Amino acid sequence: MDNVLVGTTLSAMATGLGALIVLFLQGNITHRWRDMLLAFTAGIMMAASMLSLIPESIAAGGLVPVAVGLLLGVIVLTAMEKMIPHIDLDHGKSNMEIDPKAMLIVAAITLHNIPEGLSVGVSYALGDADTGNLIAFAIGLQNAPEGFLVALFLMNQKMHKFKAFLIATATGAIEIVSGLMGYYLTTYVEFLISYGLAFAAGAMLFIIYKELIPESHGDGHERPSTYSFIIGILFMVILIESF
Repeated sequence: MDNVLVGTTLSAMATGLGALIVLFLQGNITHRWRDMLLAFTAGIMMAASMLSLIPESIAAGGLVPVAVGLLLGVIVLTAMEKMIPHIDLDHGKSNMEIDPKAMLIVAAITLHNIPEGLSVGVSYALGDADTGNLIAFAIGLQNAPEGFLVALFLMNQKMHKFKAFLIATATGAIEIVSGLMGYYLTTYVEFLISYGLAFAAGAMLFIIYKELIPESHGDGHERPSTYSFIIGILFMVILIESF
């Protein structure tokens, strides 16, 4: 219990750590660096999904739960995307006044964090703290640039830096709740562990291919973003082997 609480909290609060940068930001970060950062986190999540979550799911339940869980993760993320507005943080307009629509976008970002929290909680439910720590670390690394981009978006809406930081940090807090839900559900209903791990992988793969990779290629920096993606994979492979 202590491990999942600490892991989900740290991975969620990484959103605030990324948002903290805006308090010291004097100018705008270039699209090139933002794209490379997004691609790097995509590589980390890809390696975590393919080399940790899916193999653990197969070991826990076999191929059928993997297939069902993966597809369910994709279906749930697809439904969520249709129900809430798409968020184009890097390429959206920056001259809009803050209004209820902007707050709706913040709410959408918060909802998008639910599957990430589930990924962490389900990973700890497997009973292997190393796997849980690894996934929590991967999600945390993904959350940091997300928090930065959310805070930057709010600043572009003419919001004060500190208020933008607080709101961006709050968007990640829901991961603590969803992480604990995923942990308790799969802990007390053991056959769900394999499905839960695959669900988490499916959700992460959807986010990678649907959101992170297209965003990282939106400004003509495909080659450095590709290199950054590969470095992210290698970075996570080293972590997995180290654990």
